[in-house]
Amino acid sequence: MLFLLQTQTNSIKLNKMKTSFIPIVLTIISSLFVGTIKGQSSVPIAPGLSYTFYSTICPNLESIVRNHLLQVFANDTTQAAGLLRVHFHDCFVLGCDASVLLDGSASGPSEQSAIPNLTLRPEAFKIINDLQTLIQSQCGQAVSCADITALAARDSVLLTGGPSYNIPLGRRDSLNFATQNVTKANLPGPTLNTTQLLNALSTKNLSATDLVALSGGHTIGRGHCASFTNRLYPARDPTMDQTFYNNLKLTCPASNTTNTTHNDIRTPNIFDNKYYVNLMNRQTLFTSDQTLYTDSRTKDIVTSFAINQTLFFEKFVEGMLKMGQLGVLTGTQGEIRTNCSAMNNNGNNLGGWSIVEEDLREGIWSQS
Repeated sequence: MLFLLQTQTNSIKLNKMKTSFIPIVLTIISSLFVGTIKGQSSVPIAPGLSYTFYSTICPNLESIVRNHLLQVFANDTTQAAGLLRVHFHDCFVLGCDASVLLDGSASGPSEQSAIPNLTLRPEAFKIINDLQTLIQSQCGQAVSCADITALAARDSVLLTGGPSYNIPLGRRDSLNFATQNVTKANLPGPTLNTTQLLNALSTKNLSATDLVALSGGHTIGRGHCASFTNRLYPARDPTMDQTFYNNLKLTCPASNTTNTTHNDIRTPNIFDNKYYVNLMNRQTLFTSDQTLYTDSRTKDIVTSFAINQTLFFEKFVEGMLKMGQLGVLTGTQGEIRTNCSAMNNNGNNLGGWSIVEEDLREGIWSQS
């Protein structure tokens, strides 16, 4: 569904992914000098956020994030979908406040323990920890985990072929996390229909166009069989292409299989508009995806994105800017955590596992 809800990228590092990723990165790097997506300024900026928030206190912030992710994705480009998904799941529960990064405590289990979050990639949290360590080594405790998460998602889109765009910064980190019930209630599931999806997004002041555009995040990543076997068993969902169905049954031979498969069968590791082409060909995994093309309220939007990638990119950016400012904490609200997985006042400063932290201690890390 939308927001990569039951999506997980493959942890297996395939050599062909490494080699094919290099020209994509080179193309994107050269495109950075062309400019950013137009029209993003039409989305209002939440009070307390700014496009220049760190220009003085951490001027190299975006370079630190992008350079590290370039290295990560050169080794395994599938990590991009995991980072994008974390940002979605953070923002839709309590707001974009890094509450999804928190470990559980005596007050209860963390958001990560809720059913919709069980397939969030552990590697994504490690990458965010690594980024925080790198940033703190240059800027001290100046940048929130919520902003790091937002920047990592933005660059995950860019570095897999998507649009270049700026995001306002200045978020603070939460002082609590949501309960299991609140988490589940705020993350729309992969079996929802268009009416249910539109109702869910309307509570976030997001439109039908935002719904269809943000669902385009499924152009990268993987889906778990358990999230779409309702379309395979006991019989084929009539909205699913027959050949696509036959192939999926080979991957998911039973309703309880734990296998995964690509969300996008055409260009699975490239952020483009092929997701919408898949919708028109009835070759998508989740009910919550295919319903966007079968429902008259969203069908024309799907078609417009399928034939016009530039339009999709523009609307995706608008949707991300709206979503990325949901329920933000700013100023004296919240805090800047010293450790993204723990609140500052709980006495736990050990931090999450971080390869970069180990390298820095040993003096062997060098940043390109």
